[in-house]
Amino acid sequence: MENFKYSLAKKGKVFCPACKHKSYVLYLDNVTGQPLHSTVGKCDRSDNCGHHYSPKEYFRDNHIPFDKKEYAPVRYHGEKLRLLQPSPSYIEESIFKKSLRGYERNNLVEWLSGIVGKDAAMKAIETYCVGTAKNGSMVFWQIDRQGMVRAGKIIQYDSNGHRRKDVTPPVQWVHSLLKLPDFNLKQCLFGEYLLRDITKMVAVCESEKTAIIASIYLPNLIWLACGGSEGLNIDKCQVLKGRNVILYPDCGMFSKWSEKAKELSKICSVSVSSLIENNANSEERQAGYDIADYLITFPLSEFVNKSTK
Repeated sequence: MENFKYSLAKKGKVFCPACKHKSYVLYLDNVTGQPLHSTVGKCDRSDNCGHHYSPKEYFRDNHIPFDKKEYAPVRYHGEKLRLLQPSPSYIEESIFKKSLRGYERNNLVEWLSGIVGKDAAMKAIETYCVGTAKNGSMVFWQIDRQGMVRAGKIIQYDSNGHRRKDVTPPVQWVHSLLKLPDFNLKQCLFGEYLLRDITKMVAVCESEKTAIIASIYLPNLIWLACGGSEGLNIDKCQVLKGRNVILYPDCGMFSKWSEKAKELSKICSVSVSSLIENNANSEERQAGYDIADYLITFPLSEFVNKSTK
């Protein structure tokens, strides 16, 4: 059978499956001029992402001889292509464990200790396996239910517990900084491995910081984070199948997450909390308050005593 060669398209970009920017250049079949597959390409954001999934890896992952086009046809932009997803890449355990220190120079950990006390803060930090980068930034590790480390999301905070707005880019990824070759980022819910406990209801919020804080004040729930308002999707939430789930959207996101809840209802019992939406004032709406912003206004001991029921 005739061999096929592939090369990166000289023009036209699609959304990168890793960083979600429209910066992904697809590999084209030099004979037909068509993309091999929507996942096979290279992100041109080399410093911030650099995701690269080559034709050879695609054929290897799908058990197809590299010199043959023996794949079942499906339609993609009118062309026949195979629709199979590559396996996620993982961070080495040694890299992950090396970050589990240096909390004395981690601004968010120090700030949280001042809010809830050092013991409560460190217990939550250990529960969520949060790390510290060389510059003192927070490393939110995404660990799936099998205990595999899929990614490390790095965010810098100031001494007041706020994300630094003077840092570019605002979010970095461990695999990008380490320039891990051919890394396929497939994110999971932050705290996903905590789902091993099947006795508790599950609460899903947007940010990792919020999940950590809420777990301290409301430990009767398993708190997970989807990493942003757009991070809540059916693919990432498949691990919630059969669970009782409460969604806690940030202020202003109630309607959007209510729509997403309809889709999630196919796999789990889900409701959407209107607590923030119904009680936020104009300033809080402008600031995009989430449940953690309210929880930290209570002394931990007083809140727990009043809200045990």
